[in-house]
Amino acid sequence: MFQQILDPIAGSLVISALCAALPLVLLFVLLGVFKVKAPFAALAGLVLSLVLAIVGWQMPVNQALSATAAGIFYGLFPILWILVNALWIYRLTVATPWFEVLGRTIRSISNDLRILAILIAFCFGALLESLAGFGAPVAISAAMLMAAGMKPLKSAIVSLLANTAPVAFGAMAAPIIALNGVTGLPLNELSAMAGRQTPFIALIVPLLLVFIVDGRRGVKQTWPVALVAGAAFGLAQFVTSNYFAVELTDVVAAVVTVAAVLLMLKVWQPKETVGMGGAVEAAAVPAVVSAGGTGGSSAQEGTAQEGTAQEGTTAARGSGGSAPPADPAIPTDNSRPEPRQIWMAIAPYLIIIAVFSVAQIPIVKAWLTQVGSVTFAWPGLDITDSAGKPVAATKFKLDHLKATGTLLLFSGLLTMLLYKISASQGLRIYRDTVVQLRWTIVTVTAVLGLSFVMNLSGQTTTLGFALASAGGFFALLSPLIGWIGVALTGSDTSSNSLFGQMQATAAEQTGLSPVLMAASNSSAGVMGKMLSLQNLAVASAAVGLDGAEGTLFRKLIGWSLGLLALITVLIFLQSTPVLGWMVP
Repeated sequence: MFQQILDPIAGSLVISALCAALPLVLLFVLLGVFKVKAPFAALAGLVLSLVLAIVGWQMPVNQALSATAAGIFYGLFPILWILVNALWIYRLTVATPWFEVLGRTIRSISNDLRILAILIAFCFGALLESLAGFGAPVAISAAMLMAAGMKPLKSAIVSLLANTAPVAFGAMAAPIIALNGVTGLPLNELSAMAGRQTPFIALIVPLLLVFIVDGRRGVKQTWPVALVAGAAFGLAQFVTSNYFAVELTDVVAAVVTVAAVLLMLKVWQPKETVGMGGAVEAAAVPAVVSAGGTGGSSAQEGTAQEGTAQEGTTAARGSGGSAPPADPAIPTDNSRPEPRQIWMAIAPYLIIIAVFSVAQIPIVKAWLTQVGSVTFAWPGLDITDSAGKPVAATKFKLDHLKATGTLLLFSGLLTMLLYKISASQGLRIYRDTVVQLRWTIVTVTAVLGLSFVMNLSGQTTTLGFALASAGGFFALLSPLIGWIGVALTGSDTSSNSLFGQMQATAAEQTGLSPVLMAASNSSAGVMGKMLSLQNLAVASAAVGLDGAEGTLFRKLIGWSLGLLALITVLIFLQSTPVLGWMVP
């Protein structure tokens, strides 16, 4: 048996905490200063954490290696199992003409760039974030906005800022699920807490988007639809994450927001429209117009596909086989798609909602749990904390049937049937999806290995106890930690894996709610997503401005810090009696 030691280095908690932080410092310096690629930076951090665990924290070699294997396994299942299948579904849609129909439908709704910023970057981007993530929402929405007539740099800024709201629940709630895995806190409580924080940011983001597109005039003329979009998204996030299924939070929020905006545009429109090149015209026609009003759908799709290809998300066509034969029901001209065509275009997302809804039916959920859930102690791990209590992270619960990734796999198979995609093409696209994510797989497994070694050796606990000396001030420090993690790693999932347990430990020592502080790591962390190097590079490439990462960083850092300050105030108030009633 291995018992964790709080102050193994020179008998000092401060010195031990400084040493425990070294793997994280190494990871951040390699990423942020030397610009080492994420997989290699994560592997370097993992190796250093292993050395410290064995030499400094006196963890037996076999248990240290077993902890690494446990982290790698958790990275593969359920985290990467979710990501691979989510991205596979997205690539299935891209491999058919129906994805272009979806894009044409969105662009046909309005010729006002301010409205399109909300629909494309905020709503459609959230839908893509719920499935694909890893830069795909930014790349696609930026390219589509540029094709609609928005300037390249502004398209990139709008898309990066819009990607803030959905990230905490992105990729079928992978960040929250990772947080649950490393902290052992109840998934439903973590989901509910994040769902009581992120909606406040979602309410603001659409207003910021129209301000970026058209300044004060944009806010003055379009604030009603911006508020409707923000309120609909935030309310849907709250309801879904608290009372329905955490995995579907962003899917439901995006669909509800699109519907709310469309209904709003039927009864209201701004006095003026801001079109291609920033041209301002009086609104003489309803906001819902034909696709031709946006400057030519075909040209837009070509540009969007070109920008997306630079990210690599549309490689399904080039490397995964040709698309299915053209369906005569799919429009090929510039006309707005018919209702049936629109339903077909959004069918994959409706299928996902249906599959997850069925899985939530009590009798089905009970059956899936009974036949598809296994709990076991991870081989080779026998660990207690410094107080002699068994460490919960040594036990694994494997939900192979009701797992989010498995339900996504079923959804993908149904999508193949609906779109008449052959089994061979579906397999090719799946293979290409895994190949596309190969370095992401290395990064995520290495980060999870690092996280598990730090957690199980006691390094994270040492850090948590040291940070707990900040007392109630930790409630202000916690969001900043999450923000730094996401800004440097580019992933809310990775940040939660690194810092989730530390946040929970520090919260317990300071008398704060572990659920509140752990969820805050995720909710506040997403404000750093727009500044991450990988996202900046994706946005630059998507709009054809290679090397513009520095410019984008300077344009966005003020917005990022401003949003961080707002959510930090919210989190601090939630740690006090003022808003403490919001903590589950």
